[in-house]
This record gives sequence, C-alpha cells and structure tokens, in this order.
Amino acid sequence: MTSKSSRKPTLEIVEPVGKRVLIRKDADKKQTKTGIHLPDKIEIPTLTGRVVAISRQVERDDDYTIEQYDRVLFNPKHAIPVEFEGDNRLFVIPIEDVVAIFRKEGEASVED
Repeated sequence: MTSKSSRKPTLEIVEPVGKRVLIRKDADKKQTKTGIHLPDKIEIPTLTGRVVAISRQVERDDDYTIEQYDRVLFNPKHAIPVEFEGDNRLFVIPIEDVVAIFRKEGEASVED
C-alpha cells in the first residue's frame, strides 16, 4: 500500500494546442528610458516576452520560424492568461498575434 507522503509530486506543465504558443510576458517597466522612476500605480505596459512552449502544429509548420526561448513582440488582444503562477505572467497566444521575433544581427532564421 502506498502512503500519500511517499508519492512524488507531479510537475504540471502547460502545452499549447492548435496554432498557439505559450509566452512568459516580460515584467512591466517601472522606469522610463531617461531614468525617471514611476510610482507603483503607473507602469509602462510591455508587449514583449519569451517563448516558453510551442504547439506541435506550429513546430511542424515551416511558415513559422519561432523557437523556444525566442524573445517576441506580441499583440495581447487574444492572449489567454494561465492561472499557473502567482505573478500570472504566462499567456497562451495565437501564433498570428506574435508580430515580431527579436534576433541578434547575424542570427537570421533558417530558410530553405
């Protein structure tokens, strides 16, 4: 008989389905580019984040060059928040709402 205390805790993951990606939104900025610190109630909304997971459908589609850990710019209109973390910065986003991928110079995507 197995006791509850001997069970290993299972790690819950979020896997997007369809043409979607899971993005961890960057923290909102509390300081302007010129160095002015903003009060806690005022933040500059950030529409960038890192790709945490990609659906299998997007991975197999050669039209999308997005990869895990890419930094992206996204439209938050259709973003679905994932109630998985305390700070709630995970969002499932349709791939069509990813509008740009930040790449370093010389880091061009692979084209056939």
